[in-house]
Amino acid sequence: MTVEVDRAETGESPTEQPAGTRGRLVYRQAVFTRLAHWLWAICLFFLLFSGLQIFNAHPLLYIGEQSGFAFDNSVLGMGAIRGPDGAITGVTEVIGQRFDTTGVFGVSGDPARPQFQGMPGWLTIPSYRDLATGRVVHFFFAWLLVATLAVWLVASLFNGHVRRDLAPGVRTWRNLPRDIWDHARFRFRHKRRYSPLQKISYAIVLFVLFPLIILTGLAMSPGMNAGWPWLLDVFGGRQTARTIHFCTMLALVAFFVVHIVMVLLAGPFNLMRSMITGWYRVDPGEGDGR
Repeated sequence: MTVEVDRAETGESPTEQPAGTRGRLVYRQAVFTRLAHWLWAICLFFLLFSGLQIFNAHPLLYIGEQSGFAFDNSVLGMGAIRGPDGAITGVTEVIGQRFDTTGVFGVSGDPARPQFQGMPGWLTIPSYRDLATGRVVHFFFAWLLVATLAVWLVASLFNGHVRRDLAPGVRTWRNLPRDIWDHARFRFRHKRRYSPLQKISYAIVLFVLFPLIILTGLAMSPGMNAGWPWLLDVFGGRQTARTIHFCTMLALVAFFVVHIVMVLLAGPFNLMRSMITGWYRVDPGEGDGR
């Protein structure tokens, strides 16, 4: 087995051991990348469920600068209605289409003591109605996310991680169709560098979704509105920013689900080892995977 350390990641010379048939262990993930990965996972967990607590305070989303009973600009709403027979039904309305979501959205919990709220209690932090605590938790982890992203970005620019592993080049786009076809057939290649799909998806999350969810969150802050009034204009008003913020959250959740599925299919032990220790085993006979 040959153990090779990437000098660009560690600044150290490669070390070698007798060759074998299992493929090399390479130092794939720098310490800043690993720390940021796990901090982001923790932050996004608390941001998601505390954000749904905040959403429950007004479980409707709008497009535009204003909202309320006098406006017909909602694109999503969750609530409860009473039918002619007196039964209460949970409903979710998406762009004018109404769905019965009793037991999940609008009305949930024990039928004997139902909860009349948009999201069920098991999806919120805290699990009971407490907007103040939800906001404290949300803002704490939001700023932790921002700080982690800033430190990671500086470190990754310095050690070349952004340029080397995340910035899609001509070769990335040229090899993308083949990579999509390989993933569709569950054929995964274990190389030192990220595959085209990994590069593009990680770049979208780090340089599109993260900045978007941070900026739309800031756009909803009255304090930021006073300091950066142009931010509201960029997103078309506070209510539109709130809707974009919610949709970006859904995109991050979708990425997380796909990410976990891919980890399980491609070899969870090898991938988890690389995100804990930095060491990753590549396929036998693989080069540096560039």
